[in-house]
Amino acid sequence: MTIDELQLADGNYTVEVTLEGGSGRATIESPTGLCVEDGQATAEIVWSSNHYDYMIVGGEKYLPVSTDEHSVFEIPVEVFDEGMDVIGDTTAMSTPHEVEYTLTFASDSIKGENGGAADKSGLSTVAAGIVIVAVAAAIAATVIRKKRNTKA
Repeated sequence: MTIDELQLADGNYTVEVTLEGGSGRATIESPTGLCVEDGQATAEIVWSSNHYDYMIVGGEKYLPVSTDEHSVFEIPVEVFDEGMDVIGDTTAMSTPHEVEYTLTFASDSIKGENGGAADKSGLSTVAAGIVIVAVAAAIAATVIRKKRNTKA
């Protein structure tokens, strides 16, 4: 499933992600942050180690945004519910090694910032609230006009 098929509104979400491959010693945090902006999804991958110096996703090299306690990367998510092959270069051994992994992002686990289900309508909660208030105001104005017209 693609980000277009999910029809997620721009915003910040969380999503469950699984990691396969490597030696089994490295892990990533799950759920992880997911940012949707202009129809593009970006995940924040937080490794259990700070020894990853780059990742390769879709042939593109990504450098970490942090290597303090953990190596943290912001990578594009092109597909949900099926494996996405990535490479992580680790410097934890005597020489750097590119290790192949598969990440799978579960679309049914996507939650909005407030922990609720993802907004797939294209309208944010605030925008939906504004629409409701505008409709209520229009109805009230119509009722008041009708009452004035019947008193004359």
